[in-house]
Amino acid sequence: MEKSGNYQSDIHNSDYESEYLQSRLDCGSLLNITGRETESLNGQWNFAADLYDTCRRAHWFWDNSKNETGREMPVDYDWEGWDRITVPSCWNLQKPELHYFEGSGIYTRTFRYFPKTKGERLFLRFEGVSYRTSVFLNGKIIGTHDGASTPFNADISGIVQTDNRITVTADARRSPLRIPMENTDWFNYGGIYRDVFLVRVPPVYIKDWFVRLSPDGTYSVILADVTVSSADGMPVNNKALLEIPQMGIKQEINIKDGKGSARIYVRTEMHANMLKAKMLWSPENPKLYEVIISINSKENETADIVRDSIGFREIKTNGGNSHEILLNGKKIFLKGVCVHEDHFLSGKTTNTEIIRQTIKDLKEMNGNYLRLAHYPHDSRFARIADEEGVLLWEEVPVYWAVAFNNSETYKDGENQLSELILRDRNRASVIIWSVGNENADTDARLSFMSKLALKAKSLDDSRLVSAACLINHEKLQIQDRLADYLDVIGINEYYGWYDPDFEKLPKILDNSKPGKPVLICEFGADARLGQRGSEDDLWTEDKQKRLYEQQTEIFKKCPYIAGTTPWILYDFRCPRRLNRYQEGFNRKGLIDAKRRERKPAFYVMQKYYSEV
Repeated sequence: MEKSGNYQSDIHNSDYESEYLQSRLDCGSLLNITGRETESLNGQWNFAADLYDTCRRAHWFWDNSKNETGREMPVDYDWEGWDRITVPSCWNLQKPELHYFEGSGIYTRTFRYFPKTKGERLFLRFEGVSYRTSVFLNGKIIGTHDGASTPFNADISGIVQTDNRITVTADARRSPLRIPMENTDWFNYGGIYRDVFLVRVPPVYIKDWFVRLSPDGTYSVILADVTVSSADGMPVNNKALLEIPQMGIKQEINIKDGKGSARIYVRTEMHANMLKAKMLWSPENPKLYEVIISINSKENETADIVRDSIGFREIKTNGGNSHEILLNGKKIFLKGVCVHEDHFLSGKTTNTEIIRQTIKDLKEMNGNYLRLAHYPHDSRFARIADEEGVLLWEEVPVYWAVAFNNSETYKDGENQLSELILRDRNRASVIIWSVGNENADTDARLSFMSKLALKAKSLDDSRLVSAACLINHEKLQIQDRLADYLDVIGINEYYGWYDPDFEKLPKILDNSKPGKPVLICEFGADARLGQRGSEDDLWTEDKQKRLYEQQTEIFKKCPYIAGTTPWILYDFRCPRRLNRYQEGFNRKGLIDAKRRERKPAFYVMQKYYSEV
């Protein structure tokens, strides 16, 4: 759009947002930054709540504070006069007046840039911004990204200067056409709540890689895919070198039109060790290998090099009509719990200490598995889980009644799923991609979510695909057409709580013949910490404990249940829950909101997992 001579033109343009949707930042431009040097843009940014989205309506990022003659003009913004806010953070917890703010917020700061090497490219990287994000640099639109919990980046090489101003609008409005839709069961945190980086790469650079054990049951083949890009956008024809020093692997990969693949056979003695499980990644033995990928320039000098720590393992079901999940060929029971990325002090903004404490609490429960609900969590979680030996279910927020008939909504969901998979598919800890949660079984939903399941398989055939499916409450059996497209069936059930007739649960399990492993991925009851009473009193620790005892006794008798994740590890904020016991929190946690006190149900699960 050209600058208008009419200073009031912005107030008449109801379609102002379409300008920014023409420049999309999506999975197609995503750069794998694992192991790369980065320069942080975290810290103090200037911030203002932009209730009318005037920055984008009136093109504030053009910075028309002076006219062509240099004369000062009256403008409605003041970059340096605004309050400062911490990046990353959820704005809801930075100031009391922003606690329930769900509009558009403007962030701005300056930074300096000097190239370090000839011809280098500079990427601007965001790990997570809620929800629709428009990025501007030096008065120019960089692009717009949809999705609160997946990373995005842009090549800013042609725009960056020595002195730069970056402006970001973060729109946290809920919408029926977004993923997730406007009605959810968690707190809608807003803002730049994850890290922001600058990333330097050479003119020809490694954009992405995917290195994993072939899922063929032989433990003898490593598969590698490498993508290479160039500054001029021309297809790259080159050679990449993949090295895994601990395995004695040094494999050349031909790159044609920017892509290359290889099947690498593990040498005989190494293969023998892998079969003995000494070299395979597992919760008991979270073995990681340094993987090095490099490409050369025309002068035969190293042009780019990346390093990653990757574990090799195989996860699959036993096929046929089996109910078993196999890790490295051995049956495994997934002993888990659900967890939201919601901390009582920092909201969705997390750090390595919080992640490691979460894993420590899981292991205290004798668990080996976490369901990261209901959206992609911070990328550090999977990397730390790799180190700690914890298995993960990761999902996208195709949650409840999304607009299944809307093509743009599908594109949003598929892009978020793709960004998640591209980000984490080298992480051994991630064993399940989930394409949704508690969605009514309509034709539109079946088409939407089955396509997502197929998309997940096309990006990564080395993991399982699941979703939280449905129960037929009339027939009292597990029944969901989406199950035909899944490797594992997830079931949410709250018998004894939302449905007080607990006796329906054993009937449903007896009536069902799923033909696939089933994960009970939600069950539980609310209990306010310290609220006591009889086993029949709602909202008490006693009622919650008794329900957990009933549930686990039933689970022990069901042969096709391959794992459980009760809802939920910690109490968390939820504005829809407003009775005297909840007061804006979901109180189903086994640990209280401050992540300190264990409720009695915690120890029920601890005992159950010690016996499974």
